Amino acid sequence: MYNFYFLSYALFSSLISIYMLGLGFSAGQVSVVVSVSFFASMLIQPLIGVLNDRFNIKKVTLFSFGAIIIFAIYFMQVKDILGLTISYSLVIMLVNGVSPVMDVLAARSPYTYGKIRIWGTIGYAIGSQLAGILYQYVSPMAIFIAFILTMLITIVGTLGIRIQQDSKKNQSDTKKDSYIGQILTNKTYLYYLLIVALYSGVGNAGHTYIPAMLQHSGLSVGMTSTVVSISVICESPLIFYSYLFMDKISVKKLLLLPLVIMLAQYIIYGLNLGLATKILLTLIAKHATGMLLIMVTLKIVATIVDGKYLVTAIALVQTVRSVGSIFIQHLAGAIIDTSGYDMMNFFLAGLMVLVITLAWFLKVPEKEDQKLFS
Repeated sequence: MYNFYFLSYALFSSLISIYMLGLGFSAGQVSVVVSVSFFASMLIQPLIGVLNDRFNIKKVTLFSFGAIIIFAIYFMQVKDILGLTISYSLVIMLVNGVSPVMDVLAARSPYTYGKIRIWGTIGYAIGSQLAGILYQYVSPMAIFIAFILTMLITIVGTLGIRIQQDSKKNQSDTKKDSYIGQILTNKTYLYYLLIVALYSGVGNAGHTYIPAMLQHSGLSVGMTSTVVSISVICESPLIFYSYLFMDKISVKKLLLLPLVIMLAQYIIYGLNLGLATKILLTLIAKHATGMLLIMVTLKIVATIVDGKYLVTAIALVQTVRSVGSIFIQHLAGAIIDTSGYDMMNFFLAGLMVLVITLAWFLKVPEKEDQKLFS
């Protein structure tokens, strides 16, 4: 399930900028399509989170996967900007809607977090590489045919796992509470949502435009997908050995480290020190920082929010990620069209300075007995 879910995600989204630019659209139009998909995700994620907390996670997930396949078929049929925007948004909103469940399942499984989550890394790396191979040597459309096939395998994987639900008593008690009300009265949680919105907007802008930036710098589509694929593999040690440090290092240090690396990443991109430097930095930072932030977010939310609201709370985190991405993605695309990739990177670096400042003042209590990753 983990392997093919993330493989599918990479297939569909990793080369969307190259795919659309190849169809003759501008970077600004790519930003519109991606931003609308984040807006759609923003609307659906809280609903899916509530449905998963209240009802059967497996049934909700299987329904989402089935709908994704239908919308992907629609995406393959359209070439106009409106059709691409609608179909891409429908697929991504459901992919993102399922995403919070994935990390909660990994944390609640009978295995250490890393031993489950690393299969997502393997799948994403394979998907990124496969997307480049199919684009360059078969056809752009072959990417989306492969996506449908891998989503079918994801459904098979989902059917084969057993998901432990809360007891009926706990479910009944939870239904009496106001999900959103209980969560949104938590000031620390709200403050962290602001931080998430900003760093996620920066990260997702990079996810969209780093492949196009590398191609613009002289790298072929095939080599670009290889770089992206290897950068995914570079996050695997963090995931597999997360039990050694995630439950032992303070939240503040775990949060600030990837944020500082992201700041350095976009400053160096902006300085345009050569293609080799950009490739090396992409390998080191592109996915490793994102993965560390995913784990830190799970740790922070599990610390400050009641466990029975965890899926809903993580879904709201995904929602604000979409909100931040809508605005920052749009601005990044506009900057590329008017001033180029270097100015876009300096803009993202400036936002990271703001994020680090906000993160410095975040106060999260430390739970000595918390063993999410061990």
